[in-house]
Amino acid sequence: MAKDGNKGNPQRDDPEKRLWGGRFAEPTDAFVARFTASVDVDKRLYHHDIRGSIAHANGLRAAGVLDADERRAIVEGLEAIEAEIERGEFAWDPALEDVHMNIEARLTELVGEAGKKLHTARSRNDQVATDVRLWLRDAIGDIDLGLVQLMRGIVGLASQHTETVMPGLTHLQTAQPVTFAHHLMAWFEMARRDRGRFQDCLARANVSPLGSAALAGTTFPIDRAASAGELGFDAPAANSLDAVSDRDFAVEFCAAASLTAVHLSRWCEEVVLWMSPQWGFVTLPDAYCTGSSIMPQKKNPDVTELVRGKTGRVIGNLNALLVLMKGQPLAYNRDNQEDKLPLFDTADTLIDCLDAMTRVVDALEPNPAAMRAAASKGFAVATDFADYLVRRDVPFRDAHEIVGKAVALAVERDVGLDEIPLGDLQALCPAVGEDVYGVLTLDGAVAARDHVGGTAPKAVASAIEAARRYL
Repeated sequence: MAKDGNKGNPQRDDPEKRLWGGRFAEPTDAFVARFTASVDVDKRLYHHDIRGSIAHANGLRAAGVLDADERRAIVEGLEAIEAEIERGEFAWDPALEDVHMNIEARLTELVGEAGKKLHTARSRNDQVATDVRLWLRDAIGDIDLGLVQLMRGIVGLASQHTETVMPGLTHLQTAQPVTFAHHLMAWFEMARRDRGRFQDCLARANVSPLGSAALAGTTFPIDRAASAGELGFDAPAANSLDAVSDRDFAVEFCAAASLTAVHLSRWCEEVVLWMSPQWGFVTLPDAYCTGSSIMPQKKNPDVTELVRGKTGRVIGNLNALLVLMKGQPLAYNRDNQEDKLPLFDTADTLIDCLDAMTRVVDALEPNPAAMRAAASKGFAVATDFADYLVRRDVPFRDAHEIVGKAVALAVERDVGLDEIPLGDLQALCPAVGEDVYGVLTLDGAVAARDHVGGTAPKAVASAIEAARRYL
């Protein structure tokens, strides 16, 4: 195998002699060459392109297109190219347009005529579709790992706060008391669904386009099931037209990523609120915050704000892919060259955001006293008072009205419901007994919700244990 470096091949030295140039009588305009090149974006697919090419070479050998020596030379050449790329020694040539043609041209330099045979029975259409699915499969694995690490952090923090009472909110107003652990485990459930969506996406992405060629399949007797199995795909794609033009898997991935990013953004918004002096529920170490160039006292939760902001990028990438695909007839169109930048950016951004949020969760320092003080405001136990009356045969609608009047009385006197004298409560409803004050406490209200999905410490501890088993 001649290793003569990246020189001496007219396909590289003369940018007009492209691998597809036989049909053309005049050179490509310099602007068009630059405008249509994608190698700066898609070169990150090199590992997956080489994996797919090795599987294809094995298939060509089985079909009798390559002999044993040719197959061996191709595989060794591809492995040498991968090593060059990883050492930073590979000369990427924009004149060769993309990762596929750069690797193929270099392969021909290294192994000669055998390299020219590799593209038999395939097209860049099925080649890139295969590469991107292989890449996406790895990206989903990285994201799943990030989600699991984040979920472990959530469970670890929740396990320390099963009895830490905080206000549960609706409309950002005090609603009912909950535990901090219960709130965190709501985050956990959102992340669990995110994992499921990515696994669903993977199931549909994990089919092999290889062998579909340009759009109609190939006349060579290749075994598509064998190459699919070699690459770890579940099966070959069932229709060659669909295989080369389908980008549903990319759109679905970006949709799952967008919803995950929305979840992270919601959590970050809560952390931003909780960190404000007006709330004071949590603090973050200085290492996760920044200051102000003008206000010396500021400690800003910039990490969470940036995760919240990057969510817009992820959602924008989903929209870009949907718009990219909406007007395309079958089969492949060059529009699809534009699928990789939003796809890559989505994965990179989400992986970073998952890492950032995991670090935030691990670093959070809750302030139980501030949480409890906030829960004591806003009459969070009012619903428990109504439930108390219902258990004394007061219809719920009547109970609702009675408790509303009690709240109004407490507001007028600037006291809590548990500070209203028994006689005044009995004046509102004779069914009230002395035992009502056991209901009008934060701990009592929380403990009373001891069922699956409830906020009682015992129920949350069970949920945490189930989460640990799941992980």
